[in-house]
Formats: sequence, structure tokens, C-alpha cells
Amino acid sequence: MSDAAQRRTLVVLVENKAGVLARVSSLFARRNYNITSLAVAPTDDERFSRITIVVNVRDTPIDQITKQLFKLINVVQIDALEPGESIEREMLMATVTADSVGRGQIVELANIFGGDVLNVGATELMVGLAGVPSKLDDFEDLLRPYGIVALQRTGRVALPKVSRTDTSRLEAVS
Repeated sequence: MSDAAQRRTLVVLVENKAGVLARVSSLFARRNYNITSLAVAPTDDERFSRITIVVNVRDTPIDQITKQLFKLINVVQIDALEPGESIEREMLMATVTADSVGRGQIVELANIFGGDVLNVGATELMVGLAGVPSKLDDFEDLLRPYGIVALQRTGRVALPKVSRTDTSRLEAVS
């Protein structure tokens, strides 16, 4: 099983209440489930938050993980996203050593990848990039020879792809 095939993305809609994230992460710790990535933020409805969890399913089937999550009182909905049926994004920020020669190369590299120069110092440059995780992996690998001083990546966020044929939501809005 490939590394990507061992990972699955769960999007968990929860009530936006204190302690919910702690209960979700505690469940993973108690059951010895491995979390590869975790991101949480409120939704457009202030009553709910969306937790995106990338899990390793090599040792634990996804249905067992979702059954355990549904036992938590504040969990409202769980979507187990199939690879290829969702859109995933992540963000990277990196501070890189940038002498007078490397500075232009790093800026050009950021431009090629669609990134931004976020901050410029005398000997360092901070760049940022958002995109699919594999694109960020490639960008990070190309930055390494310059000397990464600091690196931060967010957890993945994901949503199911929108249907190109189902118009029921449009009819409900009309």
C-alpha cells in the first residue's frame, strides 16, 4: 500500500463548544490512531466548527475511526473523503537564508510555484505558498539547499468536490 493510499481525510462538523477539539484528539490518543494532519476553524455558521483530520488507515480501518468519532456527543457530521473526490489545500511559510546571490533565485522559485515573498531581511527571506500538499513538498525540497531557518506548514483543509450534475441544491435555494 502506497503512503498516499494509507492516508484518508475526514471532515468532521462539530458543535463550536469549548473542549470539543480536546475530546476528538483524546479519542485518537486513547485508541492509538495516528493523525497525520489536523486543522480546525469555525464555519460560516458560528454554532459549528469544521475539523479536517488526515489519518493513517494502515492499522485502523476508516469505518472504525468514524464509528468512534460518532460516539462523541458534539459530533454532528463526518465526511470520509475519497481520494480524487475532494479538493485539499495546505499552506507553507518558510524563512530561508538569502545572500545576495540566492535572494533572486529564491524569489524566482517562489514566483514559479505561485508563492509570495512575505518578509525580507538583511540575510533572510520569508516566503509563503498555498496549494496541494505534493506541491508544497516539492517547493520545500527546492528551498532546502538555500538553508531553511524556520518552516511552518498548516494542516490540510479539504472539502468534497462539487457536483457538476446535481442541481438539487440550486432548486432548494430558488
